[in-house]
Amino acid sequence: MAFPVELASTLTGATVWQLNRWRQDGLLIPEVQDRRPPLYSFRDLVALRTVVWLKRATSLQRVRRALAHLDEFDLTDHPAAYTFATDGRTIAVDTPDGLVDLLQRPGQGAFSLADVYLSFRTTTGRLVPDFRRPRAHLEVNARRLGGWPTIADSRVPFDTIAELVEDESVGPRDVARFYPSVSEEAVRDAVDFAADVRSRRRAAG
Repeated sequence: MAFPVELASTLTGATVWQLNRWRQDGLLIPEVQDRRPPLYSFRDLVALRTVVWLKRATSLQRVRRALAHLDEFDLTDHPAAYTFATDGRTIAVDTPDGLVDLLQRPGQGAFSLADVYLSFRTTTGRLVPDFRRPRAHLEVNARRLGGWPTIADSRVPFDTIAELVEDESVGPRDVARFYPSVSEEAVRDAVDFAADVRSRRRAAG
């Protein structure tokens, strides 16, 4: 599944400007397509969300250094394959051998890992939604439609529902005639999330 810039921004907390900057300077180059329009993989989203989460507590320079040091420890998978944590001074990665401090004392670590999938605020105060539940009735599941946000417990993409309602040919209550498993509350969440995604596009323009 390929994720466009606006959806990647909404799900990760990175601004569209940051995504473009990080793509150009090599911090994270989209796996699916790195030229315009850039398209991100699900693994890219997880890695980007991790970068944004870490950046709340430490500098982007430290995040860059930590990612650059992964190779030195033979950690050569996509950054999304790893779980990171920071105490503000250093960044550690969880390995089968335990936490590895990527910046100060390689091989040592003394702080717990954080769950970057939970909702959090960026350094600018922007609320980043829960990654697995960006809205109460929406979910992101890597094993369902490649991680594209869907109506909870279904394979119905959020944008299919939002587009159905937004062209005003179908009202929120009538969606169930076409998609019996989609509640009116889920329709509202799909429309709200779609508006959030569109706002990223406007901010980039």
